[in-house]
Amino acid sequence: MPVKTPWHLWVVGIVSLLWNAMGALDYTMTEIGNPTYMGQFSAEELAYFNGFPAWSVAFWALGVWGALTGSVLLLLRKRWAVTAFGISVIGLIGTSLYQFTSDMPASLRTPGMMVFTAMIFVVTLGLLWYARRMRAHALLT
Repeated sequence: MPVKTPWHLWVVGIVSLLWNAMGALDYTMTEIGNPTYMGQFSAEELAYFNGFPAWSVAFWALGVWGALTGSVLLLLRKRWAVTAFGISVIGLIGTSLYQFTSDMPASLRTPGMMVFTAMIFVVTLGLLWYARRMRAHALLT
């Protein structure tokens, strides 16, 4: 007999899907160079974004798409959500390595941006932890 889906799984799944969809939108708009989206940045910031090495973009893609896939799989109650969130953590670490060792413009190294980056880490690690707990309780198949 299947285990009934607890209410919190739906809440976490939907909120994480919305959160990670924002990351996917940011990634997509940046990578395609959408003029409206990228118009909010200075020339120095645009040069920085356009100068990301391929390996950093690859890690960013792993982080973004792993997290979005993890959210969908969580809502579908699939055990692969754990793997997808794990991949997103690897992507986030790789992307952050580049960001914090590169010559990032001072305008992007604000306290607010650092708090936002810390929040992304907390959410990403929290989603991995949550998915692991749901799998351990046989709620993900």
